[in-house]
Amino acid sequence: MNNSLSKKMEHYFDMLWPINRSITGPGTRKSLKIISEIMPLRRLKFKSGEKAFDWTVPKEWNAHEAYFIDPTGKKHAVFSENNLHLIGYSKSVKKKLDLIKLKQKLHTLPDQPDAIPYLTKYYENDWGFCLTYKEYQNLPEGQYEVYIDTELYDGYLEIGESVLKGTSTDEVFFSTYLCHPSMANNELSGPLVMSFLYDCIKALPNRRYTYRFLVSTETIGTICYLRRRGAHLRKRMKAGYVMTCLGGPGSFTYKQSRRGNSLADRAAKIVLKGFKNSKVMSFSPFGSDERQYCSPGFNLPVGSLMRTVYGEYPEYHTSLDNKDFINFEALSDSVEVYLDIVKAIESNKIWINKIPFCEPQLGKRELYPSNNPKVDPNEEFKVIKWLCCYGDGKNDLIEIANHSGLKIGALAAKAELLASAGVLREKI
Repeated sequence: MNNSLSKKMEHYFDMLWPINRSITGPGTRKSLKIISEIMPLRRLKFKSGEKAFDWTVPKEWNAHEAYFIDPTGKKHAVFSENNLHLIGYSKSVKKKLDLIKLKQKLHTLPDQPDAIPYLTKYYENDWGFCLTYKEYQNLPEGQYEVYIDTELYDGYLEIGESVLKGTSTDEVFFSTYLCHPSMANNELSGPLVMSFLYDCIKALPNRRYTYRFLVSTETIGTICYLRRRGAHLRKRMKAGYVMTCLGGPGSFTYKQSRRGNSLADRAAKIVLKGFKNSKVMSFSPFGSDERQYCSPGFNLPVGSLMRTVYGEYPEYHTSLDNKDFINFEALSDSVEVYLDIVKAIESNKIWINKIPFCEPQLGKRELYPSNNPKVDPNEEFKVIKWLCCYGDGKNDLIEIANHSGLKIGALAAKAELLASAGVLREKI
């Protein structure tokens, strides 16, 4: 747990929390600008009406205020008090109607009477409100006045991209989204973890891989991005991850790519072996933007490491997915686990034993385990034995770690030592 990192993440969370975000509009731009303070972002723009595969970029949407007034003059579902009250992409409305007709436009969660649901109507010319079931039950009979002040206009969908170059043009890719209003685990956890992971990867010396980061708007933004960058990703991407739902109280869960045994999958699973309660899910065409990356036309090696998985906790897509639900220590731990995955990928070389006939004579090369009391000589000897036996030019370090149960970091360090002693050589 990194207390300094947790405090920084909380600071940026508080800045981002009140902003009304959607798939387009000023709230999303403002949020991208804040994230850019941590991770520099190049903006990519897509015009309203622009085609991206089977989709079309919608008009920009901007919400100013919304509420409805009951017969006593009391305001309900006030957007400026909680931006989940207004259904996303609601059109402007100013009208009077009775409670029976109004209720057709109201949405609640009877099983969670204190929660405001989150709903959108991106591609519908419609409007509506969300409110708690408790408030809904106490609405008095009579005439109501509805006021919604929003704008829909031709503009742009904007997303942000950042690249850290390595010695290779082969890429590791991270994707997250920033397009929901005030929700914590399902919205802000991904961009926050990604931004501070960027900082950690930037500090790594001698990066082998190039690292590409995308802060998108879920579905349509990612589809537009794939329209522009898809061919490049198919050529260069070696591993990719969708970052979401990383701040909740649950254990780590990894959702595999559609391929099922990609470098992304293997690196995540070898790291999660160190966590007792972690889980691995098979790929399914539901969830977040892995649906787009893993669609059959692209079939990119993209998985997703999460903590408290979307749709599996009752607070999901409600006002209860708030600051009280997440844990900033969990968020900082998520950064560290993703960094462990990066380190596993960076160190995952294939080695060849240059002395393949019988065991190499370690003594004359001063490779016997040290007498250092802080080092377990049996463990050190195990690492050498596994590397020499499985260093056949076919097994990479992740595979050797799987066979042996040893940590990939220990294998990588000892492999470099054996290489300097002339026992191993890296397969190029």
